[in-house]
Amino acid sequence: MKLISLTATFLVSIPMMLLGQQFASMPGQGRSMVVTKYGIVAAPQFLASQAGAHILEEGGNAIDAAIAANAVMGVVQPYVNGIGGDLFALYYEAKTGKLYALNSSGWTPKALTIDYMKAHHIDSIDPIGVHTIDIPGCVAGWEALKDRFGTLSFSKTLAPAIFYAQNGFPLAERNARYWASKRFLHQPGFQQTYMPNGVAPKLGDDFKNSALANSLRQVAAHGRDAFYNGPMTDTMVKFLRSQGGTHTREDFSDFQPEWVQPISTTYRGWTIYELPPNGQGLAALSMLNIMEQFPMAQYGHNSVDALHVMIEAKKLAYADMYKYVGDPRFTPVPVQQMISKDLAKQRAKLIDMNKASCQVVPSSITQILNAHGNTTIYLSTIDKDGNIVSLIQSNYEGYGTGMVAPGLGFSFQDRGAGFNLTPGLPNSLAGHKRPLHTIIPAFMEKGDIHIGFGIMGGWNQAQAHAQFVANIVDYGMNVQAALEQPRFTKPTFDGCDVEMEPGIPEAVREGLAKRGHQIELLEPFSFTVGQGEAVVHDSRRNVNFAGSDPRSDGEAIPQEPPTQ
Repeated sequence: MKLISLTATFLVSIPMMLLGQQFASMPGQGRSMVVTKYGIVAAPQFLASQAGAHILEEGGNAIDAAIAANAVMGVVQPYVNGIGGDLFALYYEAKTGKLYALNSSGWTPKALTIDYMKAHHIDSIDPIGVHTIDIPGCVAGWEALKDRFGTLSFSKTLAPAIFYAQNGFPLAERNARYWASKRFLHQPGFQQTYMPNGVAPKLGDDFKNSALANSLRQVAAHGRDAFYNGPMTDTMVKFLRSQGGTHTREDFSDFQPEWVQPISTTYRGWTIYELPPNGQGLAALSMLNIMEQFPMAQYGHNSVDALHVMIEAKKLAYADMYKYVGDPRFTPVPVQQMISKDLAKQRAKLIDMNKASCQVVPSSITQILNAHGNTTIYLSTIDKDGNIVSLIQSNYEGYGTGMVAPGLGFSFQDRGAGFNLTPGLPNSLAGHKRPLHTIIPAFMEKGDIHIGFGIMGGWNQAQAHAQFVANIVDYGMNVQAALEQPRFTKPTFDGCDVEMEPGIPEAVREGLAKRGHQIELLEPFSFTVGQGEAVVHDSRRNVNFAGSDPRSDGEAIPQEPPTQ
């Protein structure tokens, strides 16, 4: 903690001319960036990073490596992601400088409506019940990425995941810590899949999932049709209907991911990109717009003033996000107004630098949404040509519902738990509708520097993105240092509660408390504030960099160059 305090003191005194240099090591930085002219994969589990790097060595590009790494993540960290969940991605094409965005979040079954729920006397959504299971978008997202930008077949990119699922792998430290959950013990198929002989595997124990290996083999052989229009589909529909679901084969076969236009704002000369709704990405942009109204660099990194501004900006940005964001196919979302500089100036005036606001604006927002939904994986890849993938994938809350269909080896997400049963709201339940989503990949660039980044963690994500960007832009950190810094998170949408890692100095926390912030102290490098990864392409020097969050089992692994 002393090192972090020294870092903060040092950063206050950095000459402004140095704040734009993102590549120097910082005092207190725990590990160095990976630096190479070849590709890099940064994932929150080292086996996934290694698998992606191997795909690069086999001639694949950043897209191929991202699919391979994501597939392995579903095997080794099923408690946060897998093919039963959704996927979003940004792809930066180096040769054109274009940024592409993919929304592969699933929709509800067509028959699942508010009227259906009323007719069946259901007045609330069971957070791990069958009605939370939207059509998983992950596999469709893989195929959309592969078909448009990939170079290798699924038989190549899914091979590492199939190997680990079939032959097993020993659990790493964070794997073991988060593997078991009493919440899912009685969900159909959960114990048989994830707790062999009724016991959760521990650190170093070998875990195998031959059923998942077979499911992945089907995808490798038949692509998305294996999941959405084949025997696997019939198994899923039969299982979900046996649990009381309304799912049909058509709900699966009709589903398609959507290529969308990224949204962006500028922050002190940088351009920051997120995906548009139905996700929360615009909340990160709104936060940054509000923060831009304040002299964050002068305040100093993780100072009382800087943190106060960010926490208050979070409340304002999230209040608007929750009020207006839903599936834009059903409800118009005023995106440009919400991320406008004019609105940010108005919102910034609501921040009292001497006092925390405990009443969120707009004041009608009082609901707490998934206070600790830190159950997602984020990974980023870059290839030797500078192409970047920023990808995020999730079950939502832990294993999602924890329900596993017979013989398939993966749990279904519970993303539909976020729907509202009150008619007429942006996020009201409807058939074939996508819910307000938490998972968001991100990208930022200025001149020759291009950064793919993300930090997982439910509603933590947009506020974590804003903190990461401030670390880069306001405080001159490289991506590794920016990921390592202690963070705050406010999981609720109103009130003065806020959670912080102890690396934020005690004197700063006391100063915030005097302004009315009610601080709950987390453990160091807490899972609660999310785990992030980042890759960088310097197009002037044709050099790639990467950083990996110490809050995970992950690391950034570079591609080995060809030796023949």
